[in-house]
Amino acid sequence: MLKKYSSPLIMWCIFEAIAIILWQALDNIFYLFNFTYIGTSIAAGLILYIKKNPYARNVVQFAVGLYMLVYLGFLSRENMQIEGFWYYLFLGVFEAATIHYAVAKIFGPLVFGRGWCGYACWTAMILDLLPFKKPQAARKNWGFIRYLVFAASLGFVAALFIFKVNNIEQIMWWSFIAGNILYYAVGITLAYICKDNRAFCKYICPVTVFLKPMSYFARFRVTVDSSKCISCGKCERICPMNVEVTNNSRKRTNGTECILCMYCIDNCPVKAIKL
Repeated sequence: MLKKYSSPLIMWCIFEAIAIILWQALDNIFYLFNFTYIGTSIAAGLILYIKKNPYARNVVQFAVGLYMLVYLGFLSRENMQIEGFWYYLFLGVFEAATIHYAVAKIFGPLVFGRGWCGYACWTAMILDLLPFKKPQAARKNWGFIRYLVFAASLGFVAALFIFKVNNIEQIMWWSFIAGNILYYAVGITLAYICKDNRAFCKYICPVTVFLKPMSYFARFRVTVDSSKCISCGKCERICPMNVEVTNNSRKRTNGTECILCMYCIDNCPVKAIKL
């Protein structure tokens, strides 16, 4: 029983450790509740997945995504987009978006790769409801766009500080609203153009600039037992991120883009794939 539920237990312990450390280090009990909630939501979702609930990942996406978007974003007026990260970084303040990015998108991927994209992103939680769960067209060479968006977000916030613009906090608040509207609009439009729910993640999302290099070293990753594999190719056809699933090398094609959605594991006819 313990072995069966080891993954959710390990994930919960990781987030609980982060919660306690930040609570004590920053003397702010908010971080205890914040990361305990996120860790518990992820662990609960993993338990639902183990119990074969088909909506397990959606449950986690909405539990964490809506918390980040509605409570932290709209109610607490924290810009949790990448612009918020640059903003607090320029202020020299280790809180809010800087902590979020450090845990979920810079150091966290060393453990769980791009699990954030699969289980907690509030943009992807909507995109994953669209009808193109399996990419229906060849992957395009548009990945360079993410770097342009990344540079633009950095340049935007840097300009606010360089030119000493007034009311920066208000500007960051409105940029959070505008950024989310733009992300949803572009993400949904691109999904229908490319017939691929995750097109936005592959070509546009600037956060992947942080995620991709760190995910290369991820502790939790999908691997294939070559002695069982029958080379049917189903896992790679079903993968929403076009990962070369049957290759266990860290250098496999699109290997740093695995979002741990488990589709390959669930659809393998001989159960040759595991996490």
